[in-house]
Amino acid sequence: MLTSRTQLPLATASVGPVSWRESTIKEIKFSQAVVERSDKKGLDFGRTTDPLPSLRDNCVQQSNTVILSYVRETRAVLVKLRESFLDTNEEVKSLIRGKEALEKKLEHIRKDIALNKISTEVRSTRPSRERPRDGADGLLEKELQHLYHLKKSLENKLRVVQKQLQVLDVCRKRLNAVLQERNRVLDLLCHALSSVTNSNRISGRNSRNSGRTSRQDKIMTFGSNGFGYTQQIDANIQDLNEGEKSPTNGGELTENPVLDPLGPFTPEVAASMAQAREARQRSVSLRKEIREAIENTHKLQSTAHQAVNSGLNKKVAETVSLQQHLQVALGENRHAIHRAKRWYDATEKAQGYTVGPELQSDLETRERLTRPLVRVYQRHSGTNLPEAQDIIKGAGALDQSLMTTSRNIALMQMARNRLQEDIYHKKAGASVDSAVVRMRRRLANHRWVMGSV
Repeated sequence: MLTSRTQLPLATASVGPVSWRESTIKEIKFSQAVVERSDKKGLDFGRTTDPLPSLRDNCVQQSNTVILSYVRETRAVLVKLRESFLDTNEEVKSLIRGKEALEKKLEHIRKDIALNKISTEVRSTRPSRERPRDGADGLLEKELQHLYHLKKSLENKLRVVQKQLQVLDVCRKRLNAVLQERNRVLDLLCHALSSVTNSNRISGRNSRNSGRTSRQDKIMTFGSNGFGYTQQIDANIQDLNEGEKSPTNGGELTENPVLDPLGPFTPEVAASMAQAREARQRSVSLRKEIREAIENTHKLQSTAHQAVNSGLNKKVAETVSLQQHLQVALGENRHAIHRAKRWYDATEKAQGYTVGPELQSDLETRERLTRPLVRVYQRHSGTNLPEAQDIIKGAGALDQSLMTTSRNIALMQMARNRLQEDIYHKKAGASVDSAVVRMRRRLANHRWVMGSV
């Protein structure tokens, strides 16, 4: 701009020509206009718009801030991925334990089926009188059907568990792949970071803001002193690692992070975490179903086992009771046989007395039909005596009684033999059923190997 020092003396007389003087004044005005334009539009505008000499340091600082923010967010995503991976791994372990428990219970069911078949085979060795179908056979058949049903149900549940384990393994591999991919930008960070809780997010934000201020101060100091880009990176890494000492310093992940294919929280991360979460929830419900199935199976298995044992014990008790009644009947039969034999001997003697001696010469005078008293009585007509006919009829009746008594003795002896045979069969049947009950009780703990019994 034109000052008082540069004012031209317009009113003074001039020796030189006017054109010469005007051209000089024109050059001076042009120079003043150029100076004024440079001051107003050049310098003043440059002071407000031109970059400062610290542009390089500021650019480095801004890039480092973006990088550190991205790395911190990636670290938070990585923490959540690690938690999801560990939760999935623990769920795999828990489901494997449930699978082992299911396989153990399935083995117990198979052993009970084998025990049921062995019990049926052992009971088939009973004597012929004890082989007809009874209630214990029905209980064994029902137990076998029930065990087959439980076996089929547990096998279906085991197949579902195996498929779920495969799904969890796929989710775990996918999480591991995403972890490895996200971990590629965290080589310069300390990975010792605990889980972020909701209670310390405010203190984390405050510490994060104070840390950001101190980091900017350090960068500005390094940039002004001219230590260079390497010192700035070292300072940022040192400050970031110092921030790692606080578990809430930059380790937060918002409740609803924004999906960004080029950001820390990519769609692949969200999909892998959602898939793992869904698989874990399904695994938790499946483990609950496994526990309930095992408990119900154990109750039903124990109930069926006790029902069969109770039925066998009742059959043994009934057999023993019948055996005792048979022994009483055998004693009565023996007593009756003795009575009949005594009666047979007495009747045989009576028959001998009635028939008399075998030789006529052995008859005494009082026993003869021609004794003097009878001859004197028969001197009158119509005085026949029925003595001979009565003796003949009596001898015949006694002979018939002997035959009847002998036949009764033979029948009672046959009944005695049948009673003895029945007692033997009852004793053998009770022994077999008792052995089956003892075997079932001994093998009820399932601590035996298939095929060893």
